[in-house]
Amino acid sequence: MDTEAKGPGFLIQAAGFVIVVAGIRAANPIIVPFLLAIFIAFICSVPLFWLQSKKIPKLLAISIIVFGIIISSMLMLSLLGSSLDKFSIALPSYQARLLEQTNGLVVWLRGKGVAISLERLFVYFDPGKIMQLTAKLFSGLGAMLTNSFLIVLTVVFIIFEVSAFPHKLKAAFGNIDAARANFDKLTGSIKYYLAIKTLTSLATGIFVAIWLAVLGVDFPVLWGLLAFFFNYVPNIGSIIAAVPALLLAFIQFGVVSLLLALLGYIGVNVIIGSVIEPRIMGRGVGLSTLVVFLSLVFWGWVLGPVGMLLSVPLTITLKMALENNPDTQWIGILLGTDEFKEAAIATPTKESP
Repeated sequence: MDTEAKGPGFLIQAAGFVIVVAGIRAANPIIVPFLLAIFIAFICSVPLFWLQSKKIPKLLAISIIVFGIIISSMLMLSLLGSSLDKFSIALPSYQARLLEQTNGLVVWLRGKGVAISLERLFVYFDPGKIMQLTAKLFSGLGAMLTNSFLIVLTVVFIIFEVSAFPHKLKAAFGNIDAARANFDKLTGSIKYYLAIKTLTSLATGIFVAIWLAVLGVDFPVLWGLLAFFFNYVPNIGSIIAAVPALLLAFIQFGVVSLLLALLGYIGVNVIIGSVIEPRIMGRGVGLSTLVVFLSLVFWGWVLGPVGMLLSVPLTITLKMALENNPDTQWIGILLGTDEFKEAAIATPTKESP
């Protein structure tokens, strides 16, 4: 009887999930700035609570945070604006030089006995399109930052509501200690992840910009910003951020500069991404590697580049919501890491009479 009831219930839940996802895609222009504002608010809540712990009044602490957001946004907009204009002007010459460098590389390989057709190479791999895609990517990022006034305004209202939200819940629903504990656990996990990820992304962007500037590669600040943003994208973000900078190093100075730039990217990602970040973060995220990668693909498809940046926080929220519902708890367990195996084995299952 129970098995017969669960079948239609699961189908209804799956149909509801599809409808919600379709609605999110349709409302993308509205939802993306709002999600980005929540993302920034979570990051800002860490220094906000630190300032309040130092007995700084709430209004003054929020003013300091908002001032920092405005200055950071204006700085990024100015850097992106000036660098993008110069990069767009230089893009045709970069593409022409890239074609020359590729021709020279193919001739050199043929001299070593490696037969490569230039036409077939461009069918499967066209470096010029990567440079065009990079320009479009930065243009989209600049367009996103132009909505900074709306985003900052939303962040301010969210920060004002953060401290009062638990009291509102208690006034509305009475004693909700369990729900509040789950909410604190959820927000704590997301804040911890975003705080660590922001610091490691900032360190990655600074190192990349300095390394490329030492090598003499054009627009090092631009590639540092790209490395900063895409370090939020798990697994493949660092690879995506490295490709255009490596191509530009090859265009300007040849293979030696390309290898040196590649060495810098590998070094910073191994040290920060594979040693420092896992040691600090540990298993606080609670998501398996496969789920992290699939969430990147899914949220990127639903929300675009911002969805890729927010894939892990959104999946953490979804996972904890599924775990707190008895009907969908099994899905939340499947999304987790191996640490849930022992808990699943230790939990006795109820046998039907």
